[in-house]
Amino acid sequence: MTSRFDLPSIIRGYSQGYFLMADESGQALDWYSSRERTLIPLDDRFRYPRSLQRVLNQERFSIAVNRNFVAVVEGCADRDSTWISESLKVLYWELHQAGWAHSFETWQGDQLAGGILGIAIGGAFIGESMFYRIPDGSKVAMVKLVERLRDRQFVLFDAQMMNPHLARFGAVVVQDQDYQTLLKQALQQRCSLE
Repeated sequence: MTSRFDLPSIIRGYSQGYFLMADESGQALDWYSSRERTLIPLDDRFRYPRSLQRVLNQERFSIAVNRNFVAVVEGCADRDSTWISESLKVLYWELHQAGWAHSFETWQGDQLAGGILGIAIGGAFIGESMFYRIPDGSKVAMVKLVERLRDRQFVLFDAQMMNPHLARFGAVVVQDQDYQTLLKQALQQRCSLE
């Protein structure tokens, strides 16, 4: 790994609004930024479908933080086209070992149902990816993660890029200038996901 991918450099990069991705070949890892960022609201703008409330009421899933970080990273990378390269998996593991990267998981018994991979810095949770193995596993993870972030006084949940799934949860798009302001405010907080 080059020095620009050592842990202090990575945390500095994320703290400045950049994120890591591998290229389409899965070989070259680099820093990226965006003119727009997608945020999951941590206030009353956060919403989810009524059908999901029924699932939540049934309590079919249990929640865990960092119970099986490696399995969540593998689940997030397990798709036809992924930006999570082998070298990025190694970096996520190093970030996890240092207390920066986390997996927020749903379980059905001993089976991993779904999860969200992210990096927590100050009061910012930067969502990297999510996946599910059992229907509704990632949706329940999203709802429970928002509840956890609220309880722990986080002020920013960065989902990076909009998609129809995130839109169903009330995700909003902000311009980079506004994102940078929110990120600076979030970095002044001291929060813990665990």
